[in-house]
Amino acid sequence: MTYYYRIAQFPQDAKRIHELNYKTFVEEIPQHRPNENGLMVDRFHNENTYVLCLKEEEIIGMIALRSTRPFSLDNKIGQIEDRLADPPKNPVEIRLLAIDSAHRTGRAFFGLMQALVNWCLKAGHDAAVISGTVRELKLYTRMGFVPFAEPVGTEEATYIPMIIVHDTFEQGAAKRLGLPMVNLLPGPVSIAESVQQALGKEPVSHRSPAYAQLLTSTTDMLKELTGANHLQLLQGTGTLANDAVAAQLSRIAGKGLILVNGEFGRRLTDHAKRFGLSFDCSEKDWGKAFCMKQLEDQFQSHHYDWVWFVHLETSTGIVNDLERLTKLAKENGIRVAVDCASSLGTIPVNLTKVDFASSVSGKGLASYAGLSFVCHHAEIEPDETLPRYLDLGLYGMKGGIPFTQSSNLLNALHQSLMNILESPTQHFEHIYLQTQRLREGIAHLGFRLLSAETASNSNVLTIELPPNESSKKLGDDLFLNGFRVHYESEYLTERNWLQLAVMNDVGDVAVERLLDVLKHLKKCRPTCLE
Repeated sequence: MTYYYRIAQFPQDAKRIHELNYKTFVEEIPQHRPNENGLMVDRFHNENTYVLCLKEEEIIGMIALRSTRPFSLDNKIGQIEDRLADPPKNPVEIRLLAIDSAHRTGRAFFGLMQALVNWCLKAGHDAAVISGTVRELKLYTRMGFVPFAEPVGTEEATYIPMIIVHDTFEQGAAKRLGLPMVNLLPGPVSIAESVQQALGKEPVSHRSPAYAQLLTSTTDMLKELTGANHLQLLQGTGTLANDAVAAQLSRIAGKGLILVNGEFGRRLTDHAKRFGLSFDCSEKDWGKAFCMKQLEDQFQSHHYDWVWFVHLETSTGIVNDLERLTKLAKENGIRVAVDCASSLGTIPVNLTKVDFASSVSGKGLASYAGLSFVCHHAEIEPDETLPRYLDLGLYGMKGGIPFTQSSNLLNALHQSLMNILESPTQHFEHIYLQTQRLREGIAHLGFRLLSAETASNSNVLTIELPPNESSKKLGDDLFLNGFRVHYESEYLTERNWLQLAVMNDVGDVAVERLLDVLKHLKKCRPTCLE
């Protein structure tokens, strides 16, 4: 039997919540007096956040969460922190844990607790406390709750103050559920166990022969993956790598053109402005492809020395045509710079004819954030007019190690590249097939995908929600059900967009489960919005 979870947000949710309250805390546990309407409205109803458990579209269980102090438990035993040896910094109180008796199985209870923990993680809570009924003490203990004070209540309704933190939950309910969180963010991405182990190796000096050998092996694999002639590894994010590219463009006399059809193309213009570059900007609506004929006319009617664009525009999911853009630029004597932060490792990338390309360790390459690199076609001489940290020529002169570098991050990246290059064709095929299955399934469910035609080869899917639905609420509900999706960036929230990014192999089972959850979350919405 499959259960689904969401936050209470629709008008009819309240009545079902009050009914469950009455059945549980009036009829079953005699904590409150009966009434004629069969409803019990909690005194903190307007302060509660309710996590609901559904079977199909029927609400069969709930947990109320309240972070306003004092807790009801504070009023019973005094401030809870005084009873705890290691008090939490930001606790939340669980109240009104109730499941319809027809569905009262361990699976439903544990699923609600998984949704609870997911919600707490997102809201920044480090612990949850509850007055646990003695009737379900064994079940609470199996979930990971630990008693921390003497029982309270009456003889008919006795409760034990209990607390759960993330670690005890992981040792309790999480092991029994066996449903790990599925990561569909464009970053940070899921990290393979072998990469995690590589990160934890004993660090070595960046001046040691062992480090130099590791760096050479890593850069060789990156060159194999990209076809690049030269590559310099930087200690920092993609922002640093793009600053290094801007530094090289500043050495080219003349004017450039920056292509913008999303947030990260827009950010390239900011890099260029900060370096005082002379450039024009060719803008398209977000998610729209560039017209090659228009660009050809622009290249021929203006004298540009360089063009800079994003390969996979993460903010929309569109893939700008790297091969055609590079060919067109070269035919017009224009140097090419490209941001490959989200494309490298997720779709095949050929940089053999690209002058400068930036990318990162923490997205499609499935390692930890903190390393970036710049591929370049020709050798670069050091330039003392540039900041030392951005001088790619200095990196080349120093064998790629001009400054202190982290062997731990390099170990992790090296291992992640080994994982990809073990079978690159299969790696890219898994990402493509899983993305296509999601694309087809989402369209079948009636969701609108941005740039459905022009982004068909993209591994980042952007769902456009109508004004009467909220991308944030849908994203929160998906998180409750075990899926991390992309919806909280400002450029997404202001457009009411939600994204699913397949940055590595998430597994066919996870893809089907996501589509199933989306189907049920969507089925409850039209009824509620009529």
